Amino acid sequence: MSLLHVLTVMAAAFLAGAINSIAGGGTLVSFPALLGIGLTGQQANVTSTLALWPGSMGGFWGHREDLAGIKDFAKRLMPPSLIGGALGAWLMLITSQKLFDQLVPWLILVATVLLAANDPVAKLLKKIHGHERTPGWWVAAIAFQFIVGIYGGYFGAGIGILMLAALSLLGLTDIHQMNGLKNLLAMSMNGIAILAFMLMEYFRHPGNAKWILVAPMAVAAGLGGLFGSHMAHRVGRATVRYGVVSIGFLLAAWYFYKTYAI
Repeated sequence: MSLLHVLTVMAAAFLAGAINSIAGGGTLVSFPALLGIGLTGQQANVTSTLALWPGSMGGFWGHREDLAGIKDFAKRLMPPSLIGGALGAWLMLITSQKLFDQLVPWLILVATVLLAANDPVAKLLKKIHGHERTPGWWVAAIAFQFIVGIYGGYFGAGIGILMLAALSLLGLTDIHQMNGLKNLLAMSMNGIAILAFMLMEYFRHPGNAKWILVAPMAVAAGLGGLFGSHMAHRVGRATVRYGVVSIGFLLAAWYFYKTYAI
């Protein structure tokens, strides 16, 4: 592993941490960067998840004061985040390496489409249902968060945007409160996924975590998360999201070509 490789993935981790803190979708930067230096899909996924977790912590810490008054949301949405994250991580680890590599372009494409389509869908659902939080609405929100948790544990790109939409549908309007809660839930589901990865790394699947990259990327991601939490008050998340979506579609096209045309 050359110094250039390490510096490249550190830069990607810093940018990913900042993007996750502002709008979500940072995995679309860190994951391809790791693939680009020669890691397999599962190695890149596990290493990226491990490395970006401090970014979620940094983003959460930067938004901690914005969480006042929404403890109810955290208490209800934390359990499905943890359970779903653990299930998603387990599913990823039992997927064969060959199959996961074939899924990479599809995962990137799905994550990008989720990022691109999120706001129109959220606006449509608001128009239909409004902001009333009935018991049935809470059940639907918890079920949705469980699905997000599974996806987050398996791959993770785009979960931030999905959660922002769900919180908006539940009636939250303060983007900084929503970002803080989103970072807390992402930190929880990724944390439980990391625990699953580490158990499997020790007992069954050694070699998926590239520790020589995890530590420097984690530092960079943590700094990026703090930077992003401050920039979130200045930079519109829509601007960041459009940039990430553009990158995502380009990456999806490249990996489809690389996986199926060559």
